[in-house]
Amino acid sequence: MRFQAPRGTFDILPNEEDTWNQVQHACFETARLFGYRYIETPIFEESGLFERTVGEDTDIVEKEMYSFEDKGGENISLRPENTAGVCRAFIENGLHNTTLPSRLFYYGPMFRYERPQSGRYRQFHQFGIECIGDESPDVDYEVIKIAWDILNTLNFSNVILNINSLGDSQDRFLYTEELKKYFSKYLNDLPKVDQLRFERSPLRILDSKEEVTIKISEEAPKTLDFISSESLIHHENLIQNLEQLSSIDEKFQYKINNRLVRGLDYYNKTVFEYTSDSSGPQGVLLGGGRYDPLIKILGGQDTPAVGFAMGIERAVNELKKNIDIEKNYVDAVLIVTDEDLRIQSTQIANSLRSHQIKTIIAPRKSIKAQMRFANNINSKSAVFIGKSELEDNKLSIKLLQKKSEQIDIAMDDLNQLNKILNS
Repeated sequence: MRFQAPRGTFDILPNEEDTWNQVQHACFETARLFGYRYIETPIFEESGLFERTVGEDTDIVEKEMYSFEDKGGENISLRPENTAGVCRAFIENGLHNTTLPSRLFYYGPMFRYERPQSGRYRQFHQFGIECIGDESPDVDYEVIKIAWDILNTLNFSNVILNINSLGDSQDRFLYTEELKKYFSKYLNDLPKVDQLRFERSPLRILDSKEEVTIKISEEAPKTLDFISSESLIHHENLIQNLEQLSSIDEKFQYKINNRLVRGLDYYNKTVFEYTSDSSGPQGVLLGGGRYDPLIKILGGQDTPAVGFAMGIERAVNELKKNIDIEKNYVDAVLIVTDEDLRIQSTQIANSLRSHQIKTIIAPRKSIKAQMRFANNINSKSAVFIGKSELEDNKLSIKLLQKKSEQIDIAMDDLNQLNKILNS
């Protein structure tokens, strides 16, 4: 029997390591520049955590969660997203007693049982930002700016920020009632999936990907016409910040998207997504918003919060279009010209590694075959180990990526070799 990776999953292969590391590094370092700190939560949680926060009527809870009863009889789910887990950790570990806001970021695998398609997987990775404990539109802007800086660092093109406001819970209720009145006139024209949404959660009709529904939604009421004066002021202050950013960064673009509601129950006020026309059919690179009710829903104190989540796979796939993933992953291959020197070669290899030079000893083959091996793995250099080299306390080096003569370096001057290999 030939085993394969489960449907909707994939292997991250060695030649993709640099691309994945590049994305993770951009995310982590940008977050740290804004004063955010890393948090890691369990991959599985009590199922009720997601049912209560994400929403029992959402596709995630109804169809997509990997849930099971463990050996202790507890109902457990693999996390489909991580905001709920971070908020649970915030309450459980007393972070509300520290200086607020808590600026947190996370990275790791998430799990949803959905139909695999371009850019969507059943196991996928997310990077996320959560700023908990500040209701100001300034932190909404901060979170949006972090996302923009990450996308900029990774050289994404044709990126635009979509932004909207859902107002507070009362605004949302009034708007939902108005939305039901509007869509009731077209109920028979809606696809079955959106007819079900009409019954359970009318707001999610605006998030539909069905072409018929999208066309009908064009004339639907707009959330900004129903939000309170407080929510409107919050939104307008945020827009002022975005206008300022667009005036100093010509690459930054945004638009108010009246159909943007995001798919989870805990959002209020600001919601946003960054999209790109080069990132596949869905187009969404990352998304988030404000979720002020969530901490209290989970039993904590009334605490405002805002954040976003970014799908790492889409970022990686986009980067792979533009870079050569077959990069040098070895700095030096030791070519052993005398098999009696294998032990000394091991000691020299360890010395090279201690100077941060990635080193492999060629297999026990002829010198010609050892050189072929070094070229085949795309090594930067071949370092010859023979009796004369050891007697003279030197290394004889051939730079394989450059047209140059063989060079000699003293055995005790490995820092020079490091500079040469990385020049």
